[in-house]
Amino acid sequence: MPRRPRLDAPGCLHHIIVRGIERREIFRDDRDRENFLTRLGEVLQDGEAKCFAWALIPNHVHILLRTATTPLARMMRRLLTGYAVSFNLRHQRSGHLFQNRYKSIVCEEDSYLLELVRYIHLNGIRAGLVKQMDQLDRYRWCGHSVLMGYEKRDWQTTEEVLSYFGRKRSYARRKYRRFVAEGISFGRREELTSGGNRGREEKIDVEMFVRSDPRVLGSDKFVEMLLASDDRMMRERNVLKRKKIGLKTCLALVSKELGLTEEELIGGGRRRTVTVARSVFCHLATRMLGATGRQVSEILQITPAAVLYSLVRGEKILREKSLLRERFNNYLNKLTTSP
Repeated sequence: MPRRPRLDAPGCLHHIIVRGIERREIFRDDRDRENFLTRLGEVLQDGEAKCFAWALIPNHVHILLRTATTPLARMMRRLLTGYAVSFNLRHQRSGHLFQNRYKSIVCEEDSYLLELVRYIHLNGIRAGLVKQMDQLDRYRWCGHSVLMGYEKRDWQTTEEVLSYFGRKRSYARRKYRRFVAEGISFGRREELTSGGNRGREEKIDVEMFVRSDPRVLGSDKFVEMLLASDDRMMRERNVLKRKKIGLKTCLALVSKELGLTEEELIGGGRRRTVTVARSVFCHLATRMLGATGRQVSEILQITPAAVLYSLVRGEKILREKSLLRERFNNYLNKLTTSP
């Protein structure tokens, strides 16, 4: 079964997990770690994204960020490709560095922001890199030390996290630290790394499972809202792709399918084949490609009113000629869904 595309929208909170191929190390020393963080900071600042938590483990990375207008895929491609190339050059290796695709779970911020900040920052203790909170407070390769004030990373968002614990910074840090320490006993929490609204197994309602999605961590209402938004964005992207196909491409398609040259179709005439072709072109151009009547009229050298009559006639023709309609739809859909 093919993997479903990642979900993304401006303002989404993402828990991102990047693993080394075959669980191998992606950081061999502090120079590698600093290289990765420098690149991460540049990508976040250029993409105007906010990072709330992060942790570097020898063979994987956790990042919690909120996207802005720059798509997550674009930011991650720049980060991971740039780092992999520099890592391979430095260590004189070749081949893939990361395991398949990075994992991204869209999270309901109100319910999970602080839980994820705590969980991600406790990775150092769970992985045995540090043994206790005093060491974690000063551990350079985790965002917890930045929130505690021992490390400085200008690209990490600290004030927003600390504001949940108090107005005065020193008080907020104490409360935040206590909150993180309380999470040590929780151990690994699969529901924070796998999405899909785990725990639904106890519910029998079939509709509940339909709304579950492994790419999302949140309530039923949040999942429904996010998926509806994603569907809308996909439709809008397809419309934009179709517009990019161009009217001339559509003109060539209609001419070829109906056995005419482009010059014959544009030149007009009283032949029924030409009339049918022009009517079909008007319908496809306006209804499927989103072209305006004036744009179509300029190509066919007819009035916008004539375009209106033609597109109505073209819709009727394609309704009656289902095989022809299916061929056009398949061809246009192929163009709009190809990379």
